[in-house]
Amino acid sequence: MWTAPNLAGNAVVRAVLFFSPTCPHCHTVMTEDLPPLAARYGEQLQILAIDVTTPEGTALYQAAVLAFQVPGGRLGVPTLVVGNQVLVGSIEIPEYFPGLIEEHLARGGVDWPEIPGLPAAVAAALPSEGAGADGSPAPADSGSGSPAQSLAEVGPRLGRDPLGNGLSIAVLVVMLFAVIHVIDGLARGRRLRLPRGASWAFPALILVGLGVAGYLTYIEISHVTAVCGPVGDCNAVQQSQYARLFGWLPVGLLGVIGYVLIGLAWSVASSGRGRPAALAGWALVGLTLIGTLFSMYLTFLEPFVIGATCAWCLTSAVILTLLMLLSVRLPSRPLAAMPR
Repeated sequence: MWTAPNLAGNAVVRAVLFFSPTCPHCHTVMTEDLPPLAARYGEQLQILAIDVTTPEGTALYQAAVLAFQVPGGRLGVPTLVVGNQVLVGSIEIPEYFPGLIEEHLARGGVDWPEIPGLPAAVAAALPSEGAGADGSPAPADSGSGSPAQSLAEVGPRLGRDPLGNGLSIAVLVVMLFAVIHVIDGLARGRRLRLPRGASWAFPALILVGLGVAGYLTYIEISHVTAVCGPVGDCNAVQQSQYARLFGWLPVGLLGVIGYVLIGLAWSVASSGRGRPAALAGWALVGLTLIGTLFSMYLTFLEPFVIGATCAWCLTSAVILTLLMLLSVRLPSRPLAAMPR
């Protein structure tokens, strides 16, 4: 918590910041935007940082969403609540928060936002709060939750965006059946071939996939607001901890690498001859299958864990599924039958 002793007669602005430890947008706000404000206003500014990756933090965030009727298109972290104002993202917070501080100080200050359950979090943080010497936040003690609590949170997450999350679930089911179909066909040794006239589909899908993955990489690296469609909230997904693998590798960049490898394998498999072409064909099947399985994992996270759906991510998931289905239909023979 950014805070200092509350001296009698001083107007104080109190705000709540919801964040995720692995969210790059949150890191920018917490390390670059808020510390200068804490140094400038000192004891007149108090900010309670709440980690939304914990069960208690998630519950408080959901309570804030309901209390302030935050629309589905504005869900995600970082979210800062001051008074009755809700600021979302690494663009809105530094742009509007300084003005709100001045406005509330001129009116005599503002107390903690009216969020159900927040007083207990404030009380838990008060004994260990620092004096704001280094400007680093001390998250409220959120403890640990039970599996039953985590399961109970699935319903509210799905309810944040019923249409977008419903679409994610539908795509997830289709992907599951596609994977089962491909694995069953490979296990049975079926000789599947690419339909005539469909040879253009592979490079076209790869180019579209590269465009989608490249755009997501740009969003994740530059920390700008994504252009979202009428369904879902891609910014909430891109600002979540799951937008980076291992906490540092942008998932979009991983997608770019995957599409490039798939493109290379397809080029060799479709134009080469002999054993190199056979190896490339099987590599193509493996790459698209792994990509589809990973996309299934990400698609599962959107409605059931994050509570928001990214239309760009769903597009990439569908593309990878189609590439997987097409890859097993390329002319192929067992490797043992290929000339060395």
